[in-house]
Amino acid sequence: MPAPHDLGYRSLFAHPELVRELITDFTSFKLLDEVALSAFERVNPAYVSEHLSARQDDIVWRVRLGDEFLYVYILLECQSGVDRWMALRMQTYIGLLYQDLVKRHELSPGLLLPPVLPLVFYNGLPRWSASMELAGLLMQAPAELAAFQPSQRYVLIDQQRLDKAALEANAGLLALLFRLELSAGPDVSQNVFAALTTWFNGAPQASLRRSVQVWINALLARGAGKDELFMVENVEEGADMGGKLATWAREFEELGFQKGCAQGKAEGKAEGKAEGKAEGEIAALRDVLESLLRIKFGDVPELAEKRIDQATQAELHRWIEHSVNAPSLPAIFGDDAAPTQGQPG
Repeated sequence: MPAPHDLGYRSLFAHPELVRELITDFTSFKLLDEVALSAFERVNPAYVSEHLSARQDDIVWRVRLGDEFLYVYILLECQSGVDRWMALRMQTYIGLLYQDLVKRHELSPGLLLPPVLPLVFYNGLPRWSASMELAGLLMQAPAELAAFQPSQRYVLIDQQRLDKAALEANAGLLALLFRLELSAGPDVSQNVFAALTTWFNGAPQASLRRSVQVWINALLARGAGKDELFMVENVEEGADMGGKLATWAREFEELGFQKGCAQGKAEGKAEGKAEGKAEGEIAALRDVLESLLRIKFGDVPELAEKRIDQATQAELHRWIEHSVNAPSLPAIFGDDAAPTQGQPG
């Protein structure tokens, strides 16, 4: 189940103006700077769950540029560790997107696939160390085969390492919210809440106001260590925003977002570093292996899923390597224990 803050960001990026801000203000791409919001259209990424485990935090938008569409695929990695296999996952998801477009006959008049901007938004504490292109995950191929190897890159927005001066100079809503999340001093927080008060007084559309409230509530929940989810339905419609903002400011102060932020993050990182890193990498390896098996062999039998769930990190690495050229599931898991396509679940 997605964490509260993941849901908060999903709520924000359900609005085209914030997707445009994310790209124009926090990447080097300028092709969307002057594109009208009416050109943005949210795409349901349900096709991913037909072959892979559903990822509720995937966000896909398409943007009309002239007579054609550009697809923006956003993967949210909120409060998570570094995913070594991100480039492979991105290639898989984009491949599924293309297959879905072909199946739905949503191609250009020339039957060509549209360009995609693969974007990873990451706000975890460890510095992102994963390769940003698939080539970094591949063995070196013989010269004769080099031209035939797959290639995939993605754009990374590492929120924790954004330029603080550039954030302060940016008056956009997304920059204000980033500053609030990254704030480590009372003055910063007070300035942000003053700017948010001005923004709310500007009477933005109701759905965006509600999404910002959901995001702030989710951020407070994470800071307080609460597991409950703050859903849109829990946000008070028509509430006194001046009083609400003042309450939020006091709650941030009480939680120590200003005074104890650095210390709390350091302690949490030290306590959970070893366990969290290992569990996160094993979970990522399981996802990669199951994705490869489903793409190559179709549905994975229950016995194989159980073996994957109980596997060690070393076993998962070995099975991923074997799955590249294996002609069948038994060739990966072994004849004595591996289930086959014909076995009942």
